[in-house]
Amino acid sequence: MDIEKLKKYDLNRVYFVIGTSYAGKSTIVKNLAKKHNGIALEENYHDVKLPELDSKEFPNLCYTRDLQDWHEFIRRTPEEYVRWLHDTKKECEIIEFQILEELLPKEETQGKLIFVDTNICIETLHKITDEKHVLVMMSDPRIAITRFFDRPDPEKQFLYKLMLEEPDPQAALDNYRAMLELLHSKESYDELENSGFSVIYRDENRTQEETVAMAEKIFGIVV
Repeated sequence: MDIEKLKKYDLNRVYFVIGTSYAGKSTIVKNLAKKHNGIALEENYHDVKLPELDSKEFPNLCYTRDLQDWHEFIRRTPEEYVRWLHDTKKECEIIEFQILEELLPKEETQGKLIFVDTNICIETLHKITDEKHVLVMMSDPRIAITRFFDRPDPEKQFLYKLMLEEPDPQAALDNYRAMLELLHSKESYDELENSGFSVIYRDENRTQEETVAMAEKIFGIVV
């Protein structure tokens, strides 16, 4: 991962979104790109590189690619699961850098704003950009935990179906919720809130258009 190489490109038109589950990261990236005729690099956009990855170099990303029985995925302990997620994010950061390095010089992307739902860590973001180009989105941790499977996206519904297939579905669900509780710890929230970047908190009474306006103000995007 060559930070200096990435910094040679025009990162002033790249806006990064980080934060917690159920905070609206994917939605804001899509809405901003649509409104500004920009480019949306949505959640897990690094998956485009997954088929070509070497499992020795990226063991955590390749874990799900090469998994034979998905029930093993949900049977891990909360500690194992969270450790895997953190290690996967480190590998994702490498792939995201590669994708940005390929995307930024392309003729068809010139002049376009790029909005990224990213896995790049706070420390790295401070090295490659400034506080006007990063937005933190956060939800109440209880919402992120209790409503995780309420969302219709296929990935989460697939996991939910797997748990219902277990010999003890309730134990499987309890194990996964224990993982979510560990993942959404106070330490994790404190790190995001004290990142040095602006925060938007999820508000069920706020419209998507109002959230877009808040993000535009933080990013300094002239409408």
